[in-house]
Amino acid sequence: MSRPKTQLTNNRSMRSTTASRERAHRADAIQDSTLGLDPLIHERMRLGIISALAVRDVLTFSELKKLLDASDGNLSVHARKLEEADYIVCNKGFEGRVPKTEYRITSTGRKALESYLSHMEGIIRSTRGR
Repeated sequence: MSRPKTQLTNNRSMRSTTASRERAHRADAIQDSTLGLDPLIHERMRLGIISALAVRDVLTFSELKKLLDASDGNLSVHARKLEEADYIVCNKGFEGRVPKTEYRITSTGRKALESYLSHMEGIIRSTRGR
C-alpha cells in the first residue's frame, strides 16, 4: 500500500526544514566558537549568574533565583556547570535549622567574565565599524 503524494511531499518538506534548522544551529555554534566567546558563559542563565556574582560578593540561592526569575532546577543545573568549571564556588550550610546556599565568583570566573566581555566589546566595535 502506498502513501498519498501529499503525505510524501509533507514528509520531505519536514525533513528539509529540520535539516535547515540543524545547519543553522551548527553555523551558530561555529560562529560562537570562532568569535572566541566562552560557551559556558555565553548561555543566558549562566551569564546572569556570573554577572550578578561579579557585582556582589555573595548571593544566596534564593537571591539568585529571584533576581534571575529562575526555577530551582534551572538555577541549580547552571550554577553546577559554573562550579564544575571553577568559575563560582558554592557553600552550603544552615542558618538555624534552615538550609542556606551561598555562591561566590572565583578569580578564574572573574577572568573568564572579563575575557568574555572584552570579546563582546570587540564584536560590538567591529559591528559598528569602529
